[in-house]
Amino acid sequence: MWRHIASNAVTLLIVLLFLVAGLILWGKTQYDGAGPLTSAYCVDVPSGSTMRAVSETLEADGVVSSGAIFRMGAEYSDKSDQLKAGSFLVPAEASMAQVVDAITRGGASTCGTEVIYRIGVNRVGVQLRELDPQTNQLVELANFNPVEDAAPEAYQDRKTAAGTRFRVALAEGVTSWQVVESLKAMDILEGTVETLPPEGALAPDSYEVRPGDTRDAILDRMQVVQEQRVAEAWDARAENLPIASPEELLVLASIIEKETAVADERRQVASVFINRLNRGMRLQTDPTVIYGVTEGRGILGRGLRQSELRAATPWNTYVIEGLPPTPIANPGMASLQAAAQPLETPYIFFVADGTGGHAFAETLAEHNRNVAVWRRIEAERAEQSDNN
Repeated sequence: MWRHIASNAVTLLIVLLFLVAGLILWGKTQYDGAGPLTSAYCVDVPSGSTMRAVSETLEADGVVSSGAIFRMGAEYSDKSDQLKAGSFLVPAEASMAQVVDAITRGGASTCGTEVIYRIGVNRVGVQLRELDPQTNQLVELANFNPVEDAAPEAYQDRKTAAGTRFRVALAEGVTSWQVVESLKAMDILEGTVETLPPEGALAPDSYEVRPGDTRDAILDRMQVVQEQRVAEAWDARAENLPIASPEELLVLASIIEKETAVADERRQVASVFINRLNRGMRLQTDPTVIYGVTEGRGILGRGLRQSELRAATPWNTYVIEGLPPTPIANPGMASLQAAAQPLETPYIFFVADGTGGHAFAETLAEHNRNVAVWRRIEAERAEQSDNN
């Protein structure tokens, strides 16, 4: 009898083991297999959320077939405590394993609503955009100037919505005054700016921000990045440059930044200024004269007058010798690298060529010919403008 009972128990145990193994295999298949999503989906993970709360939402929205299996899979893969806040795009038929990976991997959000505060040389703009999961395309919902325009309703609605992300995008060549004035117009930020950052001290880049961040804190972040970039460029500088310090490198980089927007020209433009410095020639660059007029507080909005070209300001390189005492804008990394590693050329002149770039010359005679071509282009454009 006891032998019969023991035999039945062993049989039952074997059956149970097979059932458990089958259940585990089924669960793994469910976890790794294609999910029920018929189209791409944005998984929104609020700050402070839990894996249970997220799994219940995903099950209710039809993203996963079982919240329980989802949680067990996350626990088994040691990811249940690695949940990251944000909005993450998952494709159609995404498996539970793919969804878990998306919400625990970290990094920038990949979908949802984004507000970008763009600080440009000529314009400040706020762009509100949203990723359409169906097309995987960003759709612009609003674009306005926060200094001049009333904020549209779409911006007001989404500004306070859960999951909305915010960025400040700083363009190369803006001045510190422009940056501060633009930050003042951003209604999600707090605090006053008591001291204007030194010109050139802010790194053009894209910065993630949050409602309630202080303006000073954002400016501090920009300065830390720029200090690192200047140090990196200075350490990698070419030998025998007529530049005595990282500060002078920053000044030269700011002039290069304002002289050309063509990436391939930066090192060539840098070579002209290096050649002039080596020969003891004045730099004679218009952007420095403009800075002497505006001191970085706004756009000149017109051509330079002859009186301004002759005016004795600390930045007028038609009058002063060598570099001006401060940068004239906030240069990007490419201009810093160009200043540190200019091309070796014989050029000491350049002028606009009508294509957005410049014509370079070694001699004054060649330069005068290039200038004459540019003057004809200017005249033709003025005539076409008058006719239109």
